[in-house]
Amino acid sequence: MLLARVAGTVVASRKEPRLDGLKFLLLEQIDVDGSATGSHVVAIDAVGAGVGEIVMYASGSSARQTEATIERPCDAVVMAIVDSWEVDGDERYHK
Repeated sequence: MLLARVAGTVVASRKEPRLDGLKFLLLEQIDVDGSATGSHVVAIDAVGAGVGEIVMYASGSSARQTEATIERPCDAVVMAIVDSWEVDGDERYHK
């Protein structure tokens, strides 16, 4: 799993039918200090995340393991909204 900030939403009016009803988010990957790494990915939202929130996402075959994405053609899924994290006893982020 990776950390990212939700940068926005993606709308696709024409898509694979198995993706109908799913919300797409544009994610900006971040490092342990919360700084942007410059990488972006579009992910299916399985938890109701919103713009500006810090999330954990999975990619590859793991992305198809949530209730929302099983048997669906996706490569990235938001699977958690982050409340906080710490590194070596130092809290780096708190919602």
